[in-house]
Amino acid sequence: MKKTLIACAVVGCAALLSGVALAADTGTPDEAKALSQKAQTTVDTQGKDKAFAAFSTAEFKPKDLYVFCMDMDGKMLSHPLKPELVGKNLLDFKKYGDELFKNMIAKVKTSKEGWVDYKWPYPGTEEIKAKTSYVMANKEGFFCGVGAYK
Repeated sequence: MKKTLIACAVVGCAALLSGVALAADTGTPDEAKALSQKAQTTVDTQGKDKAFAAFSTAEFKPKDLYVFCMDMDGKMLSHPLKPELVGKNLLDFKKYGDELFKNMIAKVKTSKEGWVDYKWPYPGTEEIKAKTSYVMANKEGFFCGVGAYK
């Protein structure tokens, strides 16, 4: 009986600690906004080709954050985690209930930058979670964004 209780306690502690580790690896909305601002500066100062290459490096992929870029017609220009999306028009994408890319384009057209809320699968799982992305226009005529789970 004692061994069973000790084993359960060890498993419980391990599960708790892994949850803490996962939470520490999750970017915050403030971190997403800061990374989006950094991405805008990189595009504006280095141009899109150098910026897109940089967005695939660890410097632009802290924790679970990453930079994606899209043109104003809905074509994905850069996505370091899902390169198969690059070149695809996602304007009408609404698989998870939101027209997130239309909403992002509308936000950039009206305000040049800001938050857009939507639902998106959490990486490595099938679970759909609330997410928010900070999107910003740049001098090249497209926008980039960085999202954080809520």
